[in-house]
Amino acid sequence: MSQQYPLKEVKGDAVCFVPGSPLFSVLMEPASFCYPRLTFLRSPYGQFGASAGSSQDLAPWRQRLTQRWTGPVDESPPAAMSRNGYFFEESGYLKCDTDDGCEAKEETGGEELFDAVNSSIVSGDSIRFFVNVNLEVPPNATAENESAGCVLLHTSRKYLKLKNFEEEVRAHRDLDGFLARASIILDETATSLDDVLREMLKHFAEDPENMEPSCNFEKIMSTLFTDSGTPREGNVHLLSDTIQGVTATVTGVQYQQSWLCIICTIKSLQRRHVCISRLERPQNWGENSCEVRFVILVLAPPKMKSTKTATEVGRTFATMFSDITFRQKLLETKTEEEFKEALVHQRHLLTVVNQRPSAMSDGHKSHGHKPLKLHEFLNVGKGISDDIARRFPVYALDFTDGVIGNNKAIGKYITTMIFLYFACLLPSIAFGSLNDENTRGAIDVQKTIVGQCIGGLLYALFSGQPLVVLLTTAPLALYINVIRGICDDYNLDFSAFYAWTGLWNSFFLVMYSLFNFSLLMKLFKRSTEEIIALFISITFVLDAFKGIIKVFKKYYYHGRTGDSYLEKARTDAIPSLGINTTFLMNSSVSRSMSLENQTGTHDVHYGRETAVLSLMLMLGTLWLGHTLYQFKKSPYLHARVREILSDCALPISVLTFSVVGSYIFKEIEMSKFNYNPSESLFVLAPVQSLSIGSVMSAMGLGFLLSMLFFIEQNIVASLTNAPENRLVKGTAYHWDLLLVALINTGLSVFGLPWIHAAFPHSPMHVRALAYVEERVENGHIYETIVSVKETRLTSLVANFLVGLSLLLLPFPLQWIPKPVLYGLFLYIALTSIDGNQLFERVALLLKEQTAYPPTHYIRRVPQRKIHYFTGLQVLQLLILCGFGMSPLPYMKMIFPLIMIGMIPIRYNLLPRIIEAKYLDAMDAEH
Repeated sequence: MSQQYPLKEVKGDAVCFVPGSPLFSVLMEPASFCYPRLTFLRSPYGQFGASAGSSQDLAPWRQRLTQRWTGPVDESPPAAMSRNGYFFEESGYLKCDTDDGCEAKEETGGEELFDAVNSSIVSGDSIRFFVNVNLEVPPNATAENESAGCVLLHTSRKYLKLKNFEEEVRAHRDLDGFLARASIILDETATSLDDVLREMLKHFAEDPENMEPSCNFEKIMSTLFTDSGTPREGNVHLLSDTIQGVTATVTGVQYQQSWLCIICTIKSLQRRHVCISRLERPQNWGENSCEVRFVILVLAPPKMKSTKTATEVGRTFATMFSDITFRQKLLETKTEEEFKEALVHQRHLLTVVNQRPSAMSDGHKSHGHKPLKLHEFLNVGKGISDDIARRFPVYALDFTDGVIGNNKAIGKYITTMIFLYFACLLPSIAFGSLNDENTRGAIDVQKTIVGQCIGGLLYALFSGQPLVVLLTTAPLALYINVIRGICDDYNLDFSAFYAWTGLWNSFFLVMYSLFNFSLLMKLFKRSTEEIIALFISITFVLDAFKGIIKVFKKYYYHGRTGDSYLEKARTDAIPSLGINTTFLMNSSVSRSMSLENQTGTHDVHYGRETAVLSLMLMLGTLWLGHTLYQFKKSPYLHARVREILSDCALPISVLTFSVVGSYIFKEIEMSKFNYNPSESLFVLAPVQSLSIGSVMSAMGLGFLLSMLFFIEQNIVASLTNAPENRLVKGTAYHWDLLLVALINTGLSVFGLPWIHAAFPHSPMHVRALAYVEERVENGHIYETIVSVKETRLTSLVANFLVGLSLLLLPFPLQWIPKPVLYGLFLYIALTSIDGNQLFERVALLLKEQTAYPPTHYIRRVPQRKIHYFTGLQVLQLLILCGFGMSPLPYMKMIFPLIMIGMIPIRYNLLPRIIEAKYLDAMDAEH
């Protein structure tokens, strides 16, 4: 009976064999010699044999298949040799096959190799199986019988980098742990892979130092192979997880066939174990492993830190064995002690070899951050001229990129404009309201919005880095409050003293920019910048909580102080309703009351309801904003819709809960910002009214204020231009500092609030214009920026819309309750800690080691040193918060000096506690 099999193509990791067919007989029939490697060769017709024929057509194929065997012929080979095999995970220089990970295609010379089920090396990714032949099958063959022998095999290939012994401290610790409990087998006589592994596990069991009380070594033996826990007949008996060295050449990939690293995770193990076996004679275990002399077995429990897993330990030893000279030395050793000495010597060689390129890279880095010299600061205006020369050639592109050409990003620009509009307007309202209270109306919401519009437009048009966002901030509101207090104490004109302080501030900033003081920012390491960034985030959180506490004090607890008149009114109004008057006494005195005598009911807006609703609005704004911000990571809706919702998370959350607070619950009194329309927005300050002594005292305040401007402007610009943001048009620190000085000169003279670069708004602006990809490394998902649209249009339009918002005062902007603004502060603080390495390292203290991400500092720095460094950073942060958030206003003014003081701490104090190489590793970008 002849049966025509339809054309089938099985790609990827599936192999199907039909039992009872002649082809299956060729593959599975017992032979007088074993087939350690069977490779199917495609015929020119893309099939086996001719398009029609009988089983005799397969006769030439049996000869061609057996010709692939180059090993010795054994009349009675061990079954293990004929069925054993291994996958190889392909890694940069190490190739490793595992049951999880990403897949990679491999093509060699245009030919496709097909591996049989008995192959000692099966590459699942290269299988492309075609069947279209007439095969004779028994008459009683059924569909069930045809599928009974089907085997599905999944493998994955990924490239692992050779371990850097100079940077990755775990490499040395892996070797030290092995040397302390060395499990070495010299001149093993076993020939099959199964027997070799059994001898290695037996060596584990007999070694008292490696005793595992609850470990079943027979179970470990079965776990090493893919057919673990299943009957052996008809299943693929292959190693589950291995690493092997590969070298890329012009003709393809060449395997290092003299060694093999086998890795396995076992739940019952308590610690990691490594055994190295040197075989007495080279063993031929199939293609790509034709002369195996060394077998490395790595066993580890599954719950391990990312740098201590079986794969990482295997990578350590695989890196050492990838050196052919080292393997030759191991062959010459006679004793275990000589074997250990060779391992130690190889570690030394790898460390020295890796130090050479590291030294070169360090030299390049030091060239980029060479020690500052005095003449660099005396070259007046050079920094400004360099910035202009760098940025002016691409000035026109800042208006056309993403609008004209192939890579248009108009949709992203629109969503970014909306986000930036709300990100600029709402803080202006919040801090304008705060300034209104502190200055008793001298600087109000209206003036704050005008200053934001003018300063933002000028900076967007003429700055060197238009992605930086200028805002008035909490520290600036603090300085304004201090100036108001000084004016009250010494009977000075506030407008004049404020103007002189701002003019002195601008004067010092101009000096800083002319004499290239921004070069000092090279001394600020990443760790110092992150301390300041986290401090700013904490100030947003505290401002939010201070605001909600004020609401609770006013509406929730104020009634407890008692108001006899109101109490009497309530008692007289509802004598017969049986309502608990104690509850009413605790309500706010500011509520409105009305009685309806006909029904005997009442309508009272209780203060406690206001406080509870305020808390719900604040937390709701935070929840909805952060949920939408993370929505792009969810599987719902289309990818473009998710991106739009994520970009518009801030405006959506603010508008939603503004409607909830001001419309849905309109009968409940809510706290809103004050609005007192100014008679004239542009009135020159009477600077001539102050005495010389007052002007000189303003110089001291102006100097401290200039330190704050200098640090904030340059650090925010540095965070915006961070290498991970992949900006390509260059920086302009000196020119931008000069431009900020000129902008604030005009703002000071007209009594408008000062502005400088704002964190985290500027990095968030970059993020909104960025194209982001998610990548997976060792099971951890992280985001990386691919490119950023560097444009001026978003800042221009957003600040222009902020200016038009003056037409929306007081309605509908007063519909935005203050608790919604507090929720905005919490949202900004929460989103700003993404990517903050200091916060991530603080979080490590609360995580188990298995959840540690595979970051560069986890690999390069001992865990104890990481925690030491984190503790010292937290201590600096607490000192900064102690000064910056002190109830004493004059202490708050000197906290910029504390920021400057972090430079000598980083360069002089910390290296005495932690080695400089570890500090540099934790301060590195990657």
